[in-house]
Amino acid sequence: MIKYTFLLIFTLFVGRMTAQELNCQVSIITTPALQVGPVEKETFKELEQAIYDFMNTTKWTNDIFEIEERINCNILITITDIPATTTYSGKIQIQSTRPVFNTSYNSTVFNHVDGDFSINYLRNSAILPMSNYQYRDNLSAILSFYAYMILGYDYDSFSPKGGDQHFKAAQQIANNAKNSGDQGWSASAGKKRNRFWLVDNVLQPVFSPLRDAYYSYHRAGMDQMYADQGMARKTILSALQGLDKVQRSRPGNMNLQLFLVSKTDELINIFSQSEMKEKNAAVSILKKLDPSNSSRYQEILN
Repeated sequence: MIKYTFLLIFTLFVGRMTAQELNCQVSIITTPALQVGPVEKETFKELEQAIYDFMNTTKWTNDIFEIEERINCNILITITDIPATTTYSGKIQIQSTRPVFNTSYNSTVFNHVDGDFSINYLRNSAILPMSNYQYRDNLSAILSFYAYMILGYDYDSFSPKGGDQHFKAAQQIANNAKNSGDQGWSASAGKKRNRFWLVDNVLQPVFSPLRDAYYSYHRAGMDQMYADQGMARKTILSALQGLDKVQRSRPGNMNLQLFLVSKTDELINIFSQSEMKEKNAAVSILKKLDPSNSSRYQEILN
């Protein structure tokens, strides 16, 4: 893959090992208030392994990934209720990172908490891949949806709008699931922060500056820090300033907030090294884009 050429690590082995696209770690926890017996504990262990196998062994793209090219991601599921036998509900957090060129640092690309998590799972059951994105059950649909969202954002970070096909795959899953009756897929008014709108927003023209920012921020900004930190910071600042169009068109939208939430600490560290003029410019645009975290961004000026 061209986008990962600079990350290839040559080995001494004669053959070259290839891998699936994701290197996904999975954890399932329960809330303290939920009374969980030994049967449920074993079920959660099996479910954890089933999700791990599904995410890491499914072939999500036609691209060839080397072992070291896999996208590192994490899934944390918190079970808050067991409304019926084999039915579990709660929330799922999905996070993915990508390496920054010529460093050991990994930058968070996607970090999202989805509160509409309700599934049925029978012990000793494998999670089957979807066929042509057709809805089979809520668990496989949710996992497949987020696998493609992870891929879409990762590809966007390496080439301009490089994640198109993966976002369209996620959108197809959402469209096929919206009549299932399961929460999180509906396009109805008042539900503007669910899975349907998460991917629908990505593909709308009004969000084009945000997708451009994923590339400028990561490939033209973070990946250039090793060569010229000053120029890299200017590129990142310019990418942030370009997001003002999105904020004015869709104030408080979830997609812009997801980007900023994943970058808050990173942005503070980046611009704390700037000259005062650049610090002021960074704080000004960040407070405008993310007013709820104004006090955090003020740390840049300290």
